[in-house]
Amino acid sequence: MPPSKCAAIIGAVALPWLGAAIPAPPEPVAAAEPAAECAPVPSVGKYPTWQQLPKQTTLPDPWLPLAYTTTDSEGGSSPSFASDVMAGKGKNRIQTPEEWYRCRQPEILQMLQEYQYGYYPEHSKETVKATRSGNTVNIEVTAGGKTGKFSATLALPSTKPAPVVINIGGMTNQPYLQAGIAVVGFDYTKVAPDSNAKTGAFWDLYNGQDIGVLTAWAWGFHRVLDALNATVPEIDPTRVGVTGCSRLGKAALAAGLLDTRITLTMPMSSGVQGLGPYRYHGLSGQDETLENSKSGAGWWTDKTLGTFVNHAENLPYDAHTIAAAIAPRALVIDQGTGDQFTNSKGTAVIVYPAAKLVYDWLGVPDQIAMSVRGGGHCDMSGFNSVLPFVTKVLQNQTITKDYNDLGSYGSPMTTTYPWATAVPKAAKLS
Repeated sequence: MPPSKCAAIIGAVALPWLGAAIPAPPEPVAAAEPAAECAPVPSVGKYPTWQQLPKQTTLPDPWLPLAYTTTDSEGGSSPSFASDVMAGKGKNRIQTPEEWYRCRQPEILQMLQEYQYGYYPEHSKETVKATRSGNTVNIEVTAGGKTGKFSATLALPSTKPAPVVINIGGMTNQPYLQAGIAVVGFDYTKVAPDSNAKTGAFWDLYNGQDIGVLTAWAWGFHRVLDALNATVPEIDPTRVGVTGCSRLGKAALAAGLLDTRITLTMPMSSGVQGLGPYRYHGLSGQDETLENSKSGAGWWTDKTLGTFVNHAENLPYDAHTIAAAIAPRALVIDQGTGDQFTNSKGTAVIVYPAAKLVYDWLGVPDQIAMSVRGGGHCDMSGFNSVLPFVTKVLQNQTITKDYNDLGSYGSPMTTTYPWATAVPKAAKLS
């Protein structure tokens, strides 16, 4: 039986994405030539504006560093610059997986914080105190003399230590518990409300900073994981999934992106600002766009993203870039064909296959999956639809379900990412 009460002070640790809980990507036994120098990265707040970026009507090339995408870079004044960039013909593209992990992935993480999420708080300055009483874990985070508090609720299977899925907004617990997977939930509104109101544990610490609520909720996932690691020995901290649906799916995506301890990211019906494309936004659903999502809930993301309203095609990234930056860790994307709100088709036939090209190139093709199901927005059947993949990743189970099957949506729309014909040759590893 677990102890009825326990407490732990976790203290300060490194930034989440610097403390990977998974092995580093393999490196060649012998390098044929010296490592390429990383492209220069702008300083915080000094990133190119939409006016300094080419209009890209197709998905941006994930292998092209930002420094060589701007219109003031070499060749930027050429009439063919935008078409060359879109076709994978830009200069100084990433050439090897080693270069991706060393240069491009960190660049994408910073770029996404600049343009979309706001900058994640410096966790090294935080102290996390967790106290467990039965199936409730109370969490206190202190930074700069301020304290924010919230709690999480545990549902544990009989087998232990168990992998865990942390969720916000609720999910179908029982099939996961029966599969031997713990389920943990927390009230995201106690971390930050879904509004401009600056209340809740996150804003108790960071009010006044230009950070989106999606990042605040992602921070909540991470602090729950800190607390579980300290007070719940029944959970295996090396096998962790995060999930949520709709706006909470956008938050789960951010949580997986910004913390390498998370093994599996599970965004459900996430839409624009999640894994719905900013481009090609009208294929299904209600034509969710940057413009109407920013107008309806501008607090989800930072103010910088708002400067791209009516200029979304000048963004130097799209949803596939976010997905690709999670690799080599696992990602399963859930969308329903009856979703009346989000662009399920765009996610399935554009974002997923474009991101999968990067996963394939990095040598982890089986770590990304697309779950196309019937049903509408946030249909709870989605959690059953992704469960086989969850057991594969978190429990090493053998599965037969084909998560590359796009169902009634058919085949990928390869014309939306023309750089697919110019994927760099991955260096063979010895």
